[in-house]
This record gives sequence, structure tokens and C-alpha cells, in this order.
Amino acid sequence: ETLISGMGELNLEIIVDRMKREFGVLANVGRPQVAYRETIKGRAEAEGKYIRQSGGRGQYGHVEIRVEPAEPGVGFEFIDSIKGGVIPKEYISPIEKGIKEAMDRGVLAGYPLVDVKVELFYGSYHEVDSSEAAFKIAGSLALQEAAKRAKVVLLEPIMHVVVITPEKFLGEVTGDFNSKRGRIEKIADRGFGIKEIMGKVPLAGMFGYATSLRSMTEGRASFSMEFSRYEEVPQNIATDIVEGRMKK
Repeated sequence: ETLISGMGELNLEIIVDRMKREFGVLANVGRPQVAYRETIKGRAEAEGKYIRQSGGRGQYGHVEIRVEPAEPGVGFEFIDSIKGGVIPKEYISPIEKGIKEAMDRGVLAGYPLVDVKVELFYGSYHEVDSSEAAFKIAGSLALQEAAKRAKVVLLEPIMHVVVITPEKFLGEVTGDFNSKRGRIEKIADRGFGIKEIMGKVPLAGMFGYATSLRSMTEGRASFSMEFSRYEEVPQNIATDIVEGRMKK
């Protein structure tokens, strides 16, 4: 199975069509999936310990981190606050790598964790048993625990949508807009009985919109959309998404 990504349903349809026409690839295409993200709402501390002893040389990694929300769009910020050499310098990079990998896997539903500031402030090591691998695992464990304590939430892509429609269909179009959890920001008069509707709609509600809009307006309306930003998913919908992911 190969995943393709794009800016909306039309973009994906064009990619699949090119695969068939230019490369002769006949693909079985599933329903488009929303690229959700995860982030944290609060601040928390956690400890990550990875200790294994199996006869010969063991494994020892111990870190303590602090997490808090970063500015939207930052992605990931790592701060090394280790003092006094409680963790040797050569283990700092593996710790950061372990934290990044844990963020990529997600904590709540397997979606990437974004916009998080992580501060490494304490830990310990063993002169014989410590290794880069042990500290990488310890960093990953600490991030997962800290994120859970800081309240992980789901984020969804919100699209800026513009619909051009004859005025006689305005009621149907705006009603459908609202049913998709959309927020109408402006309705403008384009003249000659044409209205322009502008607003924000979650991408999850826009799959198949081209077909439904044609049906509502006798094929006389058109729309365009582009990515606007990520916003937190309402709790009831987030619960359904998480449960659906857990069943897979």
C-alpha cells in the first residue's frame, strides 16, 4: 500500500489519473483520509528510564524532561538544560532523536505530535552500561509520559472556502455549509444575481463537495478552497476518531 498526499480531493484525483495515464498503474483507491495532528494543551514533567540487565553488559538511560506548548507552526523545539555533566554530551543528541521519533508516532491516536517545546533538565548515566540506544529509548518513553500528563488533543486542517452561487440557491448552500461545521465569514454580492460565500470549513467535511454542490445548484455553482490553519477538534468528534484508529 502506498499513501499519497495532496491539498484536497481534486489534487489526489489528478495524481491518481496521472498514474493511470502516464505510468499505466491501475490503483485501487480508498477514501481520502484527513491529515490530523496532535498537540498538548498544558505543561508537565516526566521521567524516562530504560534499564536492562542480561548477564553481560546492560543498558542504562535515564532522563527527565519538561514539555509545554510551543507557538503554532514551530513544530518542535528542544532545549538542553543539563548542567554539571549529569548526562554526558554524547547522549544529548540520541535523547533528542528519541523524542522526535516518539512525536512522529503520536501519543493519542498515532498522528504526529506538533508545536511542542521540550526541555531536558536532568537525568543520570552509568559509566559501563549507558549507551546511545538506551538514552534514545529513555527520551522516547519520557516524551510519551509527559505528553499524556500535559493533555494531548487532536488538531484538524481547516480550509478557507469560497463558493460562487446563483442567489436562488443561497439558502441551500449556506445550510449545507453550516452542516459541515463551517463558519461563514462573509457573503458578498457579485452582481447579476450571483453571491459569493466565504468561510472556514474542516477538511473532513469537504470530501465529495464538488458533487454535492453541483446537485444542490443544478450545476451552476463553483467553489475553491485552500489550507488555512490547524484547529482543535471538538471533543465528541475527537473521541470517535481516536476510537476508530484504535480499532485498526
